[in-house]
Amino acid sequence: MNSFELRYSSYYETIIWLFDSTSSCGFRRAAMAICIPVGSCKLFCRAVDLKWQGCRKAQWDASIAFKRCLQDEFSRSHRLSKFSHLQSSKTSQPTINEKWRTPTTVASACLNDGSTKYFDFVIIGSGVAGLRYALEVAKHGSVAVITKAEPHESNTNYAQGGVSAVLCPSDSVESHVQDTIVAGAHLCDEETVRVVCTEGPDRIRELIAMGASFDHGEDGNLHLAREGGHSHRRIVHAADMTGREIERALLEAVVRDPNIFVFQHHFAIDLLTSEDGSDIVCVGVDTLNTETLEVTRFISKVTLLASGGAGHMYPSTTNPPVATGDGIAMSHRAQAVISNMEFVQFHPTALADEGLPVRPDKPRENAFLITEAVRGDGGILYNLSMERFMPLYDERAELAPRDVVARSIDDQLKKRNEKYVLLDISHKPRESILSHFPNIAAECLKYGLDITCQPIPVVPAAHYICGGVRAGLQGETNVQGLYVAGEVACTGLHGANRLASNSLLEALVFARRAVEPSVVHMKSSSFDSSALNRWARPFVPMSLGNHFMSRIISMTNNVRKQLQLIMWKYVGIVRSTTRLETAELKISELEATWEEYLFHQGWEPTMVALQVCEMRNLFCCAKLVVSSALARQESRGLHYTIDFPHLEESKRLPTIILPCSPTKSTWSSRQLHWQPVS
Repeated sequence: MNSFELRYSSYYETIIWLFDSTSSCGFRRAAMAICIPVGSCKLFCRAVDLKWQGCRKAQWDASIAFKRCLQDEFSRSHRLSKFSHLQSSKTSQPTINEKWRTPTTVASACLNDGSTKYFDFVIIGSGVAGLRYALEVAKHGSVAVITKAEPHESNTNYAQGGVSAVLCPSDSVESHVQDTIVAGAHLCDEETVRVVCTEGPDRIRELIAMGASFDHGEDGNLHLAREGGHSHRRIVHAADMTGREIERALLEAVVRDPNIFVFQHHFAIDLLTSEDGSDIVCVGVDTLNTETLEVTRFISKVTLLASGGAGHMYPSTTNPPVATGDGIAMSHRAQAVISNMEFVQFHPTALADEGLPVRPDKPRENAFLITEAVRGDGGILYNLSMERFMPLYDERAELAPRDVVARSIDDQLKKRNEKYVLLDISHKPRESILSHFPNIAAECLKYGLDITCQPIPVVPAAHYICGGVRAGLQGETNVQGLYVAGEVACTGLHGANRLASNSLLEALVFARRAVEPSVVHMKSSSFDSSALNRWARPFVPMSLGNHFMSRIISMTNNVRKQLQLIMWKYVGIVRSTTRLETAELKISELEATWEEYLFHQGWEPTMVALQVCEMRNLFCCAKLVVSSALARQESRGLHYTIDFPHLEESKRLPTIILPCSPTKSTWSSRQLHWQPVS
């Protein structure tokens, strides 16, 4: 260990370790380690020695990109009705192997409502990562897919641009690797990048074999688009609705699989964990059925988190309403290591409703994304005086990586006191625009804007968390039995900034890589039914009445808006130490006020409601972002601070947030079932 530094603040303890380059755990660079929240100096950090199997699994980071599309176009009634049939007829009596019949019987006898279900594999999230993984592990055991809303309501479904992969003879894996590392401001883990770029083409071929339909050119080959940061055309796409097409193909395969059971409208409350010596072990998850308001406990041998990101920390985001950081927050509370949370990607070009000829009747739940591919296809950015500005900021102009474009737009808006800029693609042939971007054209036309002859008003919006639950090359975490894939994970691919269209690619690659170790873990695992009594059971406070709940929800909704405004004002595209410290103080005060109100009203620690649980998770993620940003005293990728405006080679280190004792933590930072030991 080369050095050791402590930084204290009112609610955070930041500890920075610099590991020796010859460490047996493979830390080739120093690692920042942050323990949240502060308590006694004797707080334990279980993951300090990172007891990995094989210890080589310290290659890491995160991924997935998105956009909202019209639900009725995707929600084909026959498919959703089949999901309803699956839930009513099959999921109540899941297929379990002989080894698991005894625990099921015991559980039914112990629990009055019988609401405990047993599966070999539990998957939290129904995007590309969760569904692709489900289809593979279903060959080895029973699978529950837990999804917060309808199965198709995921970040995947809103991904417009496509999936990047080397499929053209003039392209190369090495070129894709270098583009990814440059976009990631050289914070990417090179081994992870090479694995993803090398395995990507096969993952695309698998999707095609499963029935996914991508655009082809006149020569019959896949039509490959180019996006910002890419040196070659390598984006496989289905017009501007790629995520929707991938989700369609995967969902249809899931419906046909008799070993996969989909539980829709089930919100994951907290992971169930226990201690096995020095190890933390995940054995399932508690969920809230948001339609029946019943709590269901899922016990599993393996749990995969594929729950997406946390875009709704901010007032404007391209993420769907389900993206409230649930997986990251649950993992942090369950003692998982978190990494690189300061790197929040703001997509440069979300549709600015203020600039539309006809304003929407009501505010959108999430901003409408204008895909990177518009700029890749020749779109040009102008300010409201129709002055092209991107060449002033970067020689790559509109094809610069997202962090550069977002900061450039932000600078223009602040200097000119304007609320949006213009993205113009109208110089391209009308037929080409409509064939490549039919979804964008249709959405804009609803509000009187014809993109074939008018520029599109755009503004940056929160889009993607490059950090998340720290994962190894097979999606493994420091919590035994817990695997991660997709945006919730931090695998090392994205570094300080995600390259366009690398998110779906990463989700596909890590969903497949997590299968083999998951199956091995499942086959070697058993469950002690007596352990069910270890965890207090969450409950919905039905007996307190509607008036009680309406007060709680009204207060929570107001607090949520306040948190979002704090994050946008103080933890946005351009930051400073003063702003971050202000955010830290305001968030802690807001959280304390909210918790005090809840418990004064009669709320209990194990009570649950959707809005309240989401608020816990948003607070948890916001604190992780702020503390990580304060720890990084340089500007790199998505993290730009005016106090440290330059990139420093000595600080080219991943931020590592180690788990700490929950003894003095806030309610939002503790598992609901955790009780202090007297």
